[in-house]
Amino acid sequence: MSDWKPKRFWKTATATECDGGFTVLLDERGVKTPAKAALTVPTLSMAEAIAAEWDAQIETVDPVTMPVTRGANAAIDKVSTQRAEVAAMLAEYGDSDLLCYRAAGPDTLIARQADHWDPILDWAADTLDARLAVGEGVMHVVQNPDALTKLRAEVDAYDDFALAAAHDLISISGSLILALAVTRGAISVDQAWTASRVDEHWQIEQWGEDDEATALELTKRAAFLDAARFYELSYR
Repeated sequence: MSDWKPKRFWKTATATECDGGFTVLLDERGVKTPAKAALTVPTLSMAEAIAAEWDAQIETVDPVTMPVTRGANAAIDKVSTQRAEVAAMLAEYGDSDLLCYRAAGPDTLIARQADHWDPILDWAADTLDARLAVGEGVMHVVQNPDALTKLRAEVDAYDDFALAAAHDLISISGSLILALAVTRGAISVDQAWTASRVDEHWQIEQWGEDDEATALELTKRAAFLDAARFYELSYR
């Protein structure tokens, strides 16, 4: 695999208004997505965040350090071109949501799952009219079709940029309900992350930390926080 990276060729990156929203100029040249589409984003704050990422590049461009740019690229190049498929895939998480699969024991883990997960499921039932059933173990829990239909409507209501953010929130946590709670402001992103890691953190308490697993968790947490920030930037 090539480790080639494009070199910095611009002096300044600036956010500016454009047809259909906002964009970023590198000197006088508009930023393009990897698919060569115009990088048009919905808010000035997102454009400013992208401009800051480009300004922070030194000699070469490192996409790893540019999460807002990557999110915008995904929204434009991937989500907008296959929106129905992305929405359907994410909605399916409602039928296998992390919060619905509980441990058979020990009592301390059962209680911890209930403490973190039950209030969020109650919120979904009360606010979204989508009550999900809970089961023990890993066998599939059959869900009410009406609840799943309501959750699908929530996913469909996201615009392309919000859907790109929701993709990471859902896929990283394994929970559609957690993602909806974050994007609707019912819980903080930190609360959602903690809830998504109940099982893993309980295991660490029992057996100790593993360096490789800890490094992976830090990477996932950073991506989860980036996704939540990208969602906020998509409408503010």
